[in-house]
Amino acid sequence: MSIIAGFMVPHPPMIVPAVGRGSEAQVAETTAAYERVADEIAALSPETIIITSPHSIMYSDYFHISPGKGARGSFANFRAPSVSFDEEYDTELVSEICRLADAEDFPAGTMGERDKSLDHGTMVPLWFIRRRYKGGRIVRIGLSGLPLIDHYRLGMIIREAVSNTGRRTVIVASGDLSHKLQDYGPYGFVPEGPAYDERIMDVMGRAAFGELLDFDSTFCDKAAECGHRSFVIMGGAFDGTAVRAERLSHQDVTGVGYGICTFYPEGADESRHFLDVKLEETEKELNAKRAASDEYVKLAREAVEAYVLRREVLKAPAWLPDEMLSVRAGTFVSIHEHGELRGCIGTIAPTRSSVAEEIIGNAISASTRDPRFPAIKADELPWLEINVDVLGEPEDIDSEAELDVKRYGVIVSCGRKRGLLLPDLDGIDTPRQQVDIAMKKGGISRFEKYKLQRFEVIRHY
Repeated sequence: MSIIAGFMVPHPPMIVPAVGRGSEAQVAETTAAYERVADEIAALSPETIIITSPHSIMYSDYFHISPGKGARGSFANFRAPSVSFDEEYDTELVSEICRLADAEDFPAGTMGERDKSLDHGTMVPLWFIRRRYKGGRIVRIGLSGLPLIDHYRLGMIIREAVSNTGRRTVIVASGDLSHKLQDYGPYGFVPEGPAYDERIMDVMGRAAFGELLDFDSTFCDKAAECGHRSFVIMGGAFDGTAVRAERLSHQDVTGVGYGICTFYPEGADESRHFLDVKLEETEKELNAKRAASDEYVKLAREAVEAYVLRREVLKAPAWLPDEMLSVRAGTFVSIHEHGELRGCIGTIAPTRSSVAEEIIGNAISASTRDPRFPAIKADELPWLEINVDVLGEPEDIDSEAELDVKRYGVIVSCGRKRGLLLPDLDGIDTPRQQVDIAMKKGGISRFEKYKLQRFEVIRHY
């Protein structure tokens, strides 16, 4: 048996009458669509309901699957403690997902449980489902900070685990859309908000799951969506399968987008192996970029590969231009993988005998010693995108007014504390943002007296 249906649903607590206390009337269209979803699940009589939730336990580099025999939860945090749940987990299916993940060295499992209680991203769907259908155990899975393709891979692992266990299963992808759709909403308005909602509803309404992998992370962040990765996991669970999709509703009256779609498999379809297509496209793009990259980036890549594969510190090659061997400067090496930052380490001022040596040292550090990420592994090397920034001399400035986020990086100093942010970064639109992030990186509060410096860079791709 495989996954018999999938459902994209939102999770606003106010849609539950005991929480909304009348305010739920403004999302009546969403409620009606949700009730239809519950009816369809009841008609399917699944043995297991898998729920992916943005509000379950989340790690930057690991997918958490709730362990144990079951969990309880209530809407007590939303002033409705009488609305409660006592759910049993499908431990056999959880074990099989974990076994497959371990076999593939994929970062998913039951480690790191911090809170056993059910989250509202899980309970809102259950509130509708359990009014119609009392059967079936659940599996609760959180999202991660890993790239979208890893969320898609998790969906593929889930599908295989369901097939191996013979479970009659539905998957519920819980997630709201943009939180920035209306000026009067709790999070305000940005143009990316309605743009995201229009695009995601089109993609999901066509079950064009491969297009989910093309959403830029900066665009998603600006739109303040919370469900995209949840939808991607579900997309992966239908990889290689023809899917009949139906868009039931979309509302944005509260300033937050609520979208509901249904998905039913209709047999194998070899044209819908979307991850394979995405990886093939990415490989072509990266090969073209590598062929066009200059000596600075080629040196950084060689340094990363030599250290990751052989633990060898590269010596400056003979083919380098004189300027890289004779000039000294601070450099930053930034590494991205599938559109997500994978490491970034640098030096504000020169610490080695040449730019070449500076790049080699920082490339090794960025790939293996960035405290935010685990060390890069050999199988990641083909998917890395690397750039190198060579820093100019910092100059003192009196205020943020002298900054230009596209042209200048910023250094914020307070005593021995110092934070730096490079220029022209995705998602950084104002000097205030730039300074705030640099202060956070340096552990500097707004109440401390700090010094500002700006610098220019030459960026090598």
